[in-house]
Order: sequence, then structure tokens, then C-alpha cells
Amino acid sequence: MLSLVVSLQSYLVAAKDRLSREETGATAVEYGLIIGLIAVAIVAVLIFLGPQLAGLFQGVSDSIPEVATTSTPAG
Repeated sequence: MLSLVVSLQSYLVAAKDRLSREETGATAVEYGLIIGLIAVAIVAVLIFLGPQLAGLFQGVSDSIPEVATTSTPAG
């Protein structure tokens, strides 16, 4: 019975130590790496799909009729 209590106590102390460890530096580095990979992916997609997107928006722009803007004086 005593060995069970000692084992449980040592397990709880070890768990408390693991939970109370400060790991914000490692977490910040991991988040930084994730953000960097996302940025690289976005740039790669824009490089490969850029001309196609430009053509798509140019087609939309060409299909919209030009509207003459007239300014009317306020008042």
C-alpha cells in the first residue's frame, strides 16, 4: 500500500513539473515556422496562378460596360 502511495505521489509530482514547465519559446518558434510555411505557400500559388488570375480579372473588367461618370454640383 505504501508503494502505491509513493508511486502515485511521484507520478503527480512529475506531472506537475511537466505542466508547469515554461515552453513559450518553443511554441513561438513552432508558430513562426507555420506562418513562414503558409507565406511561402501563398507566394508560390500567386507565382503559378498569377497570370491566370490576371486574365480572369481582365475578362471580368472587359465584360463590364464603361459608365460615364458625371459630377453634379451638390446643393
